[in-house]
Amino acid sequence: MKEMMRFGKRGSPRYIGPFEILDRMGVVAYNLALSPELCMIHPVFHMSILRKYLPIPSHVLAPQTVDIKKDLSFEKEPVAIVDRQVKKLHSKEIAFVKVI
Repeated sequence: MKEMMRFGKRGSPRYIGPFEILDRMGVVAYNLALSPELCMIHPVFHMSILRKYLPIPSHVLAPQTVDIKKDLSFEKEPVAIVDRQVKKLHSKEIAFVKVI
């Protein structure tokens, strides 16, 4: 239990989020399309662990348009500065800026 994965949540998470089922592996196992943050976890799960997803209209997000250049790059533009802090060490000061 020393190296137990917590999926970025406190305690023992009962439900992490909706994931697409890619294919069925045998009678009682499913292969899921996990997010990139969970790439270190094996994607095959037993059906007793999975939950049925009940769609909620508020979960649907509107797609955002991104201007992509010909070389497939784009520029990120800051929206607002949320917080500023200065951390003081023994010999220097480091400025932190939280940007949306």
